[in-house]
Amino acid sequence: MAEAEISRSDAGEGAPPRHVAVIMDGNGRWASARGLPRVEGHRRGVEALRTTVRAAGELGIGYLTIFSFSSENWSRPPSEIRDLMGLLRRFIRHDLAELHAAGVRVRVIGERADLDHDIRRLLDEAEDLTRANTGLTLVVAFNYGGRQEIARAVQRLGREVAEGRLAAADITADLIGRNLDAPDIPDPDLVIRTSGEQRLSNFLLWQAAYAELVFLPINWPDFNRAALEGALTEFRGRERRFGGLVARTGS
Repeated sequence: MAEAEISRSDAGEGAPPRHVAVIMDGNGRWASARGLPRVEGHRRGVEALRTTVRAAGELGIGYLTIFSFSSENWSRPPSEIRDLMGLLRRFIRHDLAELHAAGVRVRVIGERADLDHDIRRLLDEAEDLTRANTGLTLVVAFNYGGRQEIARAVQRLGREVAEGRLAAADITADLIGRNLDAPDIPDPDLVIRTSGEQRLSNFLLWQAAYAELVFLPINWPDFNRAALEGALTEFRGRERRFGGLVARTGS
């Protein structure tokens, strides 16, 4: 297992990170290794997601962000995009009631303006139905890119400057952060990526500035509760300094 900046934990014995983000990578490789079509890897990936959401809630994680579809994924073959959209539709239609009953709150980040109407409606429905829930917050990064999110935030501030409501000199990192897609959600403490790849791939670039990174060699369809618990154990073995010399306690 490869990782960045391993040290000791600030989370306390047994304490989970408040916010875990996951890059769910390797569906296609999982399918190819078994001589199966890529869509079968994506289907099994949805099963792994269901398992992970349940486990996160049971383990006391407050926020779980999943990289479900990136801005760059539109360059994939049209047939694969259709399969992915179909799986998203089925996941929301079939799983939303169960998520709601379990107290899960669904949030969506990413650009929605150019999405098909039915996809936008499903995403809005998931957020509206679960808005008052107080359990795990499931953040779905859909049609999402970290650079694009930062650009949208800067554009909002630029409009305020152009309208005379904000001075350019008053733009700070904190102000940019407050104009991101979900500024009320805490930054991730831990980012997990499956498939053995070791990069963020334009995921939560601003928010993950001080996150601990754990890269797992397994493909996403093989991710389960044991793999999540293993990543949490590694997280607890880190010392989080946030650029300083002394470790901070708490997430």
